[in-house]
Amino acid sequence: MIDHISIAVSDLTRSTVFYDAVLAPLELNRLITRESRTVGFGKKYPEFWLNAREGLAAQPKTTGAHICLRAPSQESVRAFHAAALAQGGKTAGDPGPRQAAFTTYIGAFIFDLDGNKIEAVYFPKKIGETAEFAGAAKLP
Repeated sequence: MIDHISIAVSDLTRSTVFYDAVLAPLELNRLITRESRTVGFGKKYPEFWLNAREGLAAQPKTTGAHICLRAPSQESVRAFHAAALAQGGKTAGDPGPRQAAFTTYIGAFIFDLDGNKIEAVYFPKKIGETAEFAGAAKLP
């Protein structure tokens, strides 16, 4: 349904380095840079864009908006979260099982360098795949 999404960032160079590391575990790579104003990441075409907005204030945690990206495995959800923290991002929910509308999934939430809330999600094929996260904190 959604073809692509873009987020505003205050420092394109800094955010590009951040997202190079954070999106790699999700198999999303930098595909295009346009005039030092925008950078596109994706698998075959740019699906996730960074747009430079000088003077942008950090997004408040209470915006209620977040972007969720599919991950190829539980390990990639953990790697996404770890990379974000290593690059200066903040956790908004550690990797672990969560209850969706129709099924349990593995997810992790981060705030990027500008306060954008990004989630990585993996839907296990079998219920047992979530067993290693037993006892992990769940978000509402």
